[in-house]
Amino acid sequence: MTDQTQHSLPRHSDEGSLKGEHLSVGYGETIILDNVDFHLEPGKLTVLLGPNGCGKSTLLKTLARTLSPRAGRVLLDGQDIHRQSTRAVARQLGVLPQSPNAPDGLSVRELVGLGRFPYQTLVRQWSRRDEAAVTRAMEAADVSRFADRPVDSLSGGQRQRCWIAMVLAQETQWLLLDEPTTFLDLKVQVDLMELLASLCHQHGRTLLVVLHDLNLAAAYADELVLMREGRIRYRGDPLNVFHQQALDDVFGLRAQVMVDAVNGRPFCIPTKGKSQDTSAAVGSSTETVSTP
Repeated sequence: MTDQTQHSLPRHSDEGSLKGEHLSVGYGETIILDNVDFHLEPGKLTVLLGPNGCGKSTLLKTLARTLSPRAGRVLLDGQDIHRQSTRAVARQLGVLPQSPNAPDGLSVRELVGLGRFPYQTLVRQWSRRDEAAVTRAMEAADVSRFADRPVDSLSGGQRQRCWIAMVLAQETQWLLLDEPTTFLDLKVQVDLMELLASLCHQHGRTLLVVLHDLNLAAAYADELVLMREGRIRYRGDPLNVFHQQALDDVFGLRAQVMVDAVNGRPFCIPTKGKSQDTSAAVGSSTETVSTP
């Protein structure tokens, strides 16, 4: 990413808040989230981790207004997000769902331009500001060279960058991404995480990202949130919450946890043998622990 690209996006302030209060969410008769409180730290890259079915994507979708809670509420800058219009929310909150699909033949520029829909009305049509926002977003995501190519002609990693550019074109402070690195090669995953980290640390965005890869999450997150069975078990700086007990408690994974001497980040190496039940144990560095 060039210096020009790094400074192409407008910087957002860290003011405002996004939080969920006493959230209970389910599908049919099944309750996934049970009385969950959650706040997103402004200006940070927060990563949600947990086993399949633990509720991490459900939490993100509820915060994104895609799902309505059965109880509790989501507040964006103090206002109930489910009582606001879709257009009003989209001007403040950008969301990238898991495995999005573009219509056949849609060009990259057209896809990124869809990110400007919150600003289009019968009175206000496409403007120079919209065009400038699309150009900046494509530069930031490093997809400008693909502008006139069909999205479906690109590789998986290139397509994902195009989708990120579309979200960036909304020019929001809050960005929520559901498993953006799934099915991508490791190098492409790392490149995407570098992009997301730069959006946060250089451009003032606040990001909430659902990931599956433990080491990738620990390498880039400012804050980790570990979930199990619909509740938040651990939350905090990776050095404080990415430890053997937490991995065994949340994932049933026995692993050695070490700290990289170069970047100071923790990483894990799985060990053989069955996991022991440590669900009743509580780490002293844990910010939030809920026991079933």
